[in-house]
Amino acid sequence: MNVFGKILVRKIILLLTLVLFSCSKNEISRNPNLTSVKFNVSINLNLPSNDNLRFTGGSSHLPSGGINGVLIFNLNGTYLAWEASCPNHPIKNCSKLSLKGVLAECGCEGYQYSLAVGQLLNPDENTNRNFPLMPYRINQSGNTLFISH
Repeated sequence: MNVFGKILVRKIILLLTLVLFSCSKNEISRNPNLTSVKFNVSINLNLPSNDNLRFTGGSSHLPSGGINGVLIFNLNGTYLAWEASCPNHPIKNCSKLSLKGVLAECGCEGYQYSLAVGQLLNPDENTNRNFPLMPYRINQSGNTLFISH
């Protein structure tokens, strides 16, 4: 791993640590903007359409599953799956997230979320309650990813 990769991993670990220790166990709130949908999908990492996921920092949008699809991110060999809808407003035509490198961006307000931790990176100063991306369960068996909720 090159120097940039090591620095990126350290920053991500630091951010995850801050997020974990800043959360109160008494404050568990359900996001009122996103409904819970049940689905099971699988992805074959050997297919050429999924080449981007085989590299650290690679991401992909899977249109099936979830409300507006699923965003998949390779965090140094660990795969993360997120709902592809902006969690900070009710579902609209513009709320489908688009991939911008290691970020997901909302088409409505331009909110940007880290695909590594799911946190909102540019919150609205006038809003005191912001939601992170909604995660989905992801398991890997060989070169196949299984995503469900």
